[in-house]
Amino acid sequence: MMGYMIKHFQVHRELSLDNLIPADNFYRQVEEDVDFSFVRDLVQHLYSDFGRPSIDPVVFFKLQLIAFFEGIRSERQLMELVHLNIAHRWFIG
Repeated sequence: MMGYMIKHFQVHRELSLDNLIPADNFYRQVEEDVDFSFVRDLVQHLYSDFGRPSIDPVVFFKLQLIAFFEGIRSERQLMELVHLNIAHRWFIG
């Protein structure tokens, strides 16, 4: 008789992305060494005071860093990679 496995995903409340990323991960080291708050200061004058909120400029900057470090030229490929890689998700917050 052939077995049949049903995927059953349990919710683990103690699980967090921070615990899944090793201490020696490259993106964790970048996050510890670089203060990205300068990005908001550089682009503040380009944003309006009203309207819909934009993507956080720091997140956009970090996405561009991931593309640079990983050698990705396509935004679609970048978003697919970030969607699949837990360290990238942790890095962009």
